[in-house]
Amino acid sequence: MSEPDKRPYLFRPITFRSVTVRNRIMVSPLCQFSAVDGLANDWHLVFLGSRAAGGAGIVCTEVISGEARGRISPFCVGLWNDEQRDALAPIADFIAAQGAVPAIQVGHAGRKASVNAGWKGMGPVSVEDGGWPVIGPSAVRFAADFPVPAEMDQNDIDQAIAASADAARRARQAGFKIIEVHGAHGYLIHQFLSPLSNRRGDGYGGELNNRARYLMETLDAVRTEWPDELPVFVRLSCTDWVEGGWDLDDTVELARMLKARGDVDLVDCSSGGSDPAQKIKIYPGYQVPFAERVKREAGIATGAVGLIKTPDLAEEILAAGRADLVLLGRGMLGDAHWPHRAAHALGHDIEWPGQLGRGIVVFEGGGRFERRQQESWPAHIK
Repeated sequence: MSEPDKRPYLFRPITFRSVTVRNRIMVSPLCQFSAVDGLANDWHLVFLGSRAAGGAGIVCTEVISGEARGRISPFCVGLWNDEQRDALAPIADFIAAQGAVPAIQVGHAGRKASVNAGWKGMGPVSVEDGGWPVIGPSAVRFAADFPVPAEMDQNDIDQAIAASADAARRARQAGFKIIEVHGAHGYLIHQFLSPLSNRRGDGYGGELNNRARYLMETLDAVRTEWPDELPVFVRLSCTDWVEGGWDLDDTVELARMLKARGDVDLVDCSSGGSDPAQKIKIYPGYQVPFAERVKREAGIATGAVGLIKTPDLAEEILAAGRADLVLLGRGMLGDAHWPHRAAHALGHDIEWPGQLGRGIVVFEGGGRFERRQQESWPAHIK
């Protein structure tokens, strides 16, 4: 009999298809609003690379679109040409060189496209100021100050789906090992899913199976370019937090459909973003019950996200079997080395990159700090 694994659950490896991840910590996709002409640059390399060096298991890019009008803002990374692919390749390589798995999120902003950078309020950007006309499943605006989107015809739908396949091909060529399809936060796939934004009367509207059709066709297209041995994740908003909108029951049903496909490996369980009328009570781990129920009732692996800031909370989620991964956004924004500090807090130190080891300061309870040193170094440089 093999010895039981005594490592904290947070630091036990997990395998998706051919990809083994060193721990259960994933850096959540985080918009940086720092690209020019859709090109990733040094900011993206440093931001994502430092999180890989910081010990995360999976490091994911911001959402990236395969067509220019699918970007959230004029400052988002794109993947509609080879120059953009080549700008992303060194980032994927560096993430992998630090022992993390490079992941990429692909999606389309739909009616929530052409907005300003996050720190400038994310209000609409006019065509005159560098924005573009927006599209959506129905001619229903996101908010009063947003433009009415043009309702997508079949050509628009086909073009957006083909763009996702093109993005998947270039992502594979750039060296990414996990692709996540963005179906959350009020962006295009979520717009098709939610009855609040989908008022169509054709095969893409009405009952849930029809509203899920755009997602399913996107996944089919992505899989034509994404190898069977590499995993696909799907991020969903598990509820709109608005009466009459998409809800957790819908999510569980959709997750069962994804499980039945056999080519989706994890559902990343977030929420909201479809309607500014949403009312959310936010507290640490407030979205974890979504991941727990989807995992239990749909029988598919899940990722939990939402104010998971402390090692104890992350460990409890995994140890209790409520999810298979934890995704950190704000926590990793504020501390690139959160995984190392979490390991220490859980009594399971992991190796720091050699370049950083001499200066490591680990916070201890009670306000005390301890400077840690690698004993293998010569005494004269300790």
